[in-house]
Amino acid sequence: MKIKKIIEKTVLSFMFVTIMLLGIVGLKEGVSAKLWPYTPSSIDRLADNSDTINGKDVYTRQTNLKQKELNHVKEVDRQISSNQMGRVKTLEEAVNYEQYPSKKVIATGYTAGVESTGKTPDHPQYGITYSGVQVKRDLYSTIAADLSVYPIGTILFIPNYGFGVVADKGSAITGNKIDLYYETVEDVYDKWGKQQVDVYMIEKGNGELTEKQLQQLNENEALQVFRQDITG
Repeated sequence: MKIKKIIEKTVLSFMFVTIMLLGIVGLKEGVSAKLWPYTPSSIDRLADNSDTINGKDVYTRQTNLKQKELNHVKEVDRQISSNQMGRVKTLEEAVNYEQYPSKKVIATGYTAGVESTGKTPDHPQYGITYSGVQVKRDLYSTIAADLSVYPIGTILFIPNYGFGVVADKGSAITGNKIDLYYETVEDVYDKWGKQQVDVYMIEKGNGELTEKQLQQLNENEALQVFRQDITG
């Protein structure tokens, strides 16, 4: 009988300890579940872009998309910074143009019209520059220059005008003179007229300029924030 009682007490003690251990483990698991509700299987579902885990909505994909957008913004910011650009209001403030060689020139304005080129809109070469590209007022505008001074394709920075790409020439544009393209005669007089200005040579041209090259210049992402100020 004593042996039977000893065995019963031992079994009861074992059961009690087992129950206590299970209770402690359950409590720990409950706390862990609250702190980290995603089980290994639910993590696998996350990899499959599931919208729910254990019946609850998750926003992992949305967060990831926002993070990607933020990374994209940071990437653009880095690109601007690498070109001495920051959160500034004007292109003049953004570009550290003083690092480039400069020259004082007389700058005038021109249009594609008869008053500047002698061509009317029905002329087959209306708006076509000497380089073959169409005249353009944009982030990188077409300008005329003495090609012995600034070959076709030369990129200049002109304060209060922006970037100009030499695409044309003119009989009166000799020596240290340049002609800046504007879309209308009114713009020529209202926005520029005739000025003596220091221009900065960003890159010397090789005598060629294509529409594709001009388009690529104007699609520079870091400069798009200034586009409306120039074309508006």
